[in-house]
Amino acid sequence: MPHVMLITGNALCNNPRVQKEAETLAEAGIQVTVLGAWLSVEHKRRDLELLVGARYRFEAVLDFADSRTDGWIVTRWARLRTGAARKLNNWLGLESRWPLGYAVDALLQRALRSDADLFIAHSEAGLYAARELQRSGRPAGVDMEDWFSEDLTPEARRGRPLSLLRALEGDVLRQASHATCTSAAMSHALMNRYACAAPTVIYNAFPWATRATVDGQRKDRASSSCLSIHWYSQTLGPGRGLEDLMAALPLIRTDVEIHLRGQSASGYREHLLQQLPAPYRQKIYFHDIVPGLELLSRIAEHDVGFSGEISSILNKDLTVPNKILHYLLAGIPAMASNTRGHREVADRAPGAVFLWPTGDTPELVSQLDSLLLEADKLKRAKAAALAAAERTFCWERCAPALLASVEMALGRRNA
Repeated sequence: MPHVMLITGNALCNNPRVQKEAETLAEAGIQVTVLGAWLSVEHKRRDLELLVGARYRFEAVLDFADSRTDGWIVTRWARLRTGAARKLNNWLGLESRWPLGYAVDALLQRALRSDADLFIAHSEAGLYAARELQRSGRPAGVDMEDWFSEDLTPEARRGRPLSLLRALEGDVLRQASHATCTSAAMSHALMNRYACAAPTVIYNAFPWATRATVDGQRKDRASSSCLSIHWYSQTLGPGRGLEDLMAALPLIRTDVEIHLRGQSASGYREHLLQQLPAPYRQKIYFHDIVPGLELLSRIAEHDVGFSGEISSILNKDLTVPNKILHYLLAGIPAMASNTRGHREVADRAPGAVFLWPTGDTPELVSQLDSLLLEADKLKRAKAAALAAAERTFCWERCAPALLASVEMALGRRNA
């Protein structure tokens, strides 16, 4: 049985793409090991629940929830080393591998001991491992879940080893036995930047079969008499276009609630609310992250999904974010910023995605009014969302391309 190792260095609960790929490969008769890390007790708890009955193995190469003395020493050293490396990078421009993640060395050491037939990086730390594996003659590739060196706001990019990241991306992609990414726009851009083969496009979609789990309950909405807009991410913070939505709210000509789900960056809730006149602040609802199996039900409660990625961040401009595909699967249309990734979805989901240019509040208000004030149009848009999910943007449609690429890589390995 061929053996594939996915190298992430993160918790499973924060990486549904790794979960889907691992499950798909395992169901195809491939032995799958995921190398991750647990950076909190809560992450470990959630992962252990997810792993019940899983067909693949998960190994935490670093466990911050380990209370034993030797475990505490290892994790404490990882924190200190990574923090110091980030400061040296920020202050002196001294780049190293350690800012790529707490588990960067542990991932490589574990991978080098493996007999896997194919290694696939899923993170920045995984990229470093993949490059070193390639140098040692092992077959390795990458899933560019994000364009790592072109992500985040300028403030968040400080202290990141960007030159190293670009070198890793180019080296791994040019020698990759298997390479995938999240959109055709990103695939084309990576090919042009690094003079590599175009990565296979695997949309960050979710299984159509999970629609059977939608519970039909209303746990988010405060009122059934007004319409509702929903946004979610792991982190509620800047660079997501939410300021545009706050600016639009007082101008929308219908009564509407806005529901935001994610772990808030420090002070960010207050920042958003301060942009609104006092009477409108009570229309904003903040929600905690819910387990992955419940998220589709909570999205389906609402009428419109919001995806406001900012095109000035190249990764955000090119990627197809998982939230917009989750909205379609939940049966609600998406109001999306005019990024290349969003346009790619809009072209293949006619009538289900409505675009506006980032920062253009009047156009956002016009698009929302056009959709929310016309009950028949909203109903048609919801139907179009479901049709697009079933036809194109569900995992069942994406998985065959993943399997074909992996099997080709394994075939070359065994030839």
